[in-house]
Amino acid sequence: MPATPNSLLRHVVLFAFRDDAAADAVDAVVSGFHALPAAIPGIVAYEWGTNVSPEGLNDGFTHCFTLTFASAEERDTYLNHPAHQRFVGTLGSCLARSLVLDYWAR
Repeated sequence: MPATPNSLLRHVVLFAFRDDAAADAVDAVVSGFHALPAAIPGIVAYEWGTNVSPEGLNDGFTHCFTLTFASAEERDTYLNHPAHQRFVGTLGSCLARSLVLDYWAR
């Protein structure tokens, strides 16, 4: 779906950590993600949290991060920004899987 006037682009990232990931390594990932909005222009909003659903359907994904952008161009700037690329490079040691979904909010 293309952007419509006044719509916002949401970039949702889910992380499933390896079973052997140390708590301090997971905390470092959360801190690293939290630093991105200050380092990269164009992020309108940022939030994160851990799964609290009682349904048990999270398939191992425990952490959710949501970034909001006013345009696809700002999202693309974020994706290619050196700070984002450095952050992604830190994930290999403790991340089992990730899932990313972008959508235009209605």
